Amino acid sequence: MTGRLRLLPRLALRNVRRQARRSLLTAAAMVIGVALLVFSRALGDGAHQEWIDAAVRLGAGHVALQAPGFAASRTLEDRLSPDAVRRARALIEAPDVAAAVAHVAPRLEVQALASAASGAVPVMIVGVDPAVEREFSRLDGRLIAGRYLQAGDRLHAYVGERLMDRLHLELGSRVVLTAQDAAGDIAGQLVRVVGVFRTGLPEADEGLVQIPLVTVQQWLGSDGAVTTLAVLLRSSWDVPRILRRLEASRTPADSALVALGWRRTMPELDAAIRVDDYGDYVFHIVLFAIIVLAIVNTVLMSVLYRTREFGVLRALGLTSRETAALVFTEGMMLTIASGFLGMILGFAVTWVFFRHGLDYSGLLENEFTFSGVVLEPVIIPVFRVVQLVQSMGSILAVGTLASLYPAFRATRIDVAEAMKFEA
Repeated sequence: MTGRLRLLPRLALRNVRRQARRSLLTAAAMVIGVALLVFSRALGDGAHQEWIDAAVRLGAGHVALQAPGFAASRTLEDRLSPDAVRRARALIEAPDVAAAVAHVAPRLEVQALASAASGAVPVMIVGVDPAVEREFSRLDGRLIAGRYLQAGDRLHAYVGERLMDRLHLELGSRVVLTAQDAAGDIAGQLVRVVGVFRTGLPEADEGLVQIPLVTVQQWLGSDGAVTTLAVLLRSSWDVPRILRRLEASRTPADSALVALGWRRTMPELDAAIRVDDYGDYVFHIVLFAIIVLAIVNTVLMSVLYRTREFGVLRALGLTSRETAALVFTEGMMLTIASGFLGMILGFAVTWVFFRHGLDYSGLLENEFTFSGVVLEPVIIPVFRVVQLVQSMGSILAVGTLASLYPAFRATRIDVAEAMKFEA
């Protein structure tokens, strides 16, 4: 029994080689399918990373530490006190969290009215630390006139191009910002435009104004307070782990703090990525269907054409289970060999031709925006070990399922009838 089982892989390999043309055609289809799977997953992951990075840099980071009610109210009533800010920074500076953190940007956001001689426009005022924000955000890279905020600035503002047009402003123009302060009173602040940016997002170019954090704190009577500590991680893959760690480290003294991941602070982007993932899943299902049909066709045809051979083997003592194992082994040999070759081909093609990114800027006339995010016109593929393991595991699972039916058919061969077939 054991000797016959050891003989099965040799018989399976011989049968695969004997039908070389059919095996090569099947293997070619599978290799191309697996290579496309590897390429599409690397490109999809790369695109999603670009979307997330662009969004979190302009928004509240991968993780936002805020007061529990700020996400809903967006008012100064739900701000982090200086003591809460210190507690939040202590959580972030814990060794197992700090290793994953690239930058931490304090921000104080408030709804306001920007007024000039020509009219008034509702805007979002964001108080920032210019030195930190330059490293954290990409907004300074969208400069089209003037300069970005600098350390030491106080009564300066960095505004969008559309707001400049709406209020008929120029560099150096004065703008009055009016908002509700921490005491609930209406307070005004005069600033001068020092720089103009263009993101391509109408809501940002018309409704976003950055001024120094200390100016906002003094103007609104909230010295030392912020509404958000925006945390930029080195990798978006670390977000779930960091959120779990921050939650585990919280004490009753941290009840005034809540840590939110980018999926909660930017639900539109989260929904857009999920929809795109579903599209990828449909594409992958089509590829898997091609692979299944290729394996079933090759192995099943091999069974049908070798009826007499199986009859002889059964007559010589091979059991129905061993016959099924022989056919199943043939299918798995094709699957494993083609899967590895396909992964190597997919990795090689992606690395050789697209390691510096897939540039689609030639297809665009203007900025490309998606779900409120301005995207760079270059997608850099991302390879992950878990991605490759999942892909190979999926291929093996598909190959296993596709080999079961031909193996079952092989067990239904009648020895007496099979011996009547001409060799």
